[in-house]
Amino acid sequence: MENIKGKVIAVTGASAGIGRATAIKLAENGAKVVLGARNTEKLNKLTAEIKTAGGEAIGIEIDVKNKAGLVRFVNAAVEQYGRLDVMVNNAGISQLSRIDELDLEGWEDMIDVNLKGVLYGMAAAIPVFKRQQSGHIVNIISTSGLKIVPMQGIYAGTKNAVRTIAEAFRQESDGSIRITGISPGFVKTDFAENIKNEEMKTMVQKGMEQMGIDPMAVANAVMYAISQPEDVEIGDLVIRPSKQN
Repeated sequence: MENIKGKVIAVTGASAGIGRATAIKLAENGAKVVLGARNTEKLNKLTAEIKTAGGEAIGIEIDVKNKAGLVRFVNAAVEQYGRLDVMVNNAGISQLSRIDELDLEGWEDMIDVNLKGVLYGMAAAIPVFKRQQSGHIVNIISTSGLKIVPMQGIYAGTKNAVRTIAEAFRQESDGSIRITGISPGFVKTDFAENIKNEEMKTMVQKGMEQMGIDPMAVANAVMYAISQPEDVEIGDLVIRPSKQN
């Protein structure tokens, strides 16, 4: 993991779950982490925790629905540390329902966060990466979309859109900017808390309790991808419980 030390790494959705675990793991291994989230209380607590443990971190309040906020986020990394090496687009939300229930508000939220939020993160980081002639984009996706099931149509659609865009970007790149997709299955987080459909919320929470893996497992996958030599690109990783179908 020597390749991690000294790298400047930005993480969205960093205040909880996979983002929090990733931030802690990266900082423990010598990365300078720039953390973005909406929940400033949790964000400030995490930033202080990393600093107390001897790591380097700054926290920036952002909402990935706001493209100007993501530009400000990336600029803060460059202003603080002089560069940006990795952009981890981790923020995501889920609203699970039948398509004919027409939860348009839920659809729009998922498109805004899961798809446009990732695109805004990429758009903020790419100009910096081009100037540096190096950079790495890591998108936290989902096993949803790898297996299509009822109630997850729009959610899986946003995730598969990210997969498609990332593969096109990979083919367009000259290799100086790498891109990795990491797809977690059931992970023990508070991800289900915002699901409006009570039946689906209960089902997801039950799945997490019965077989969910620790968020650190996903953080380790992020570490693996970004610790590779510059001429090696990890394309896609699937990290799920061994029990998950």
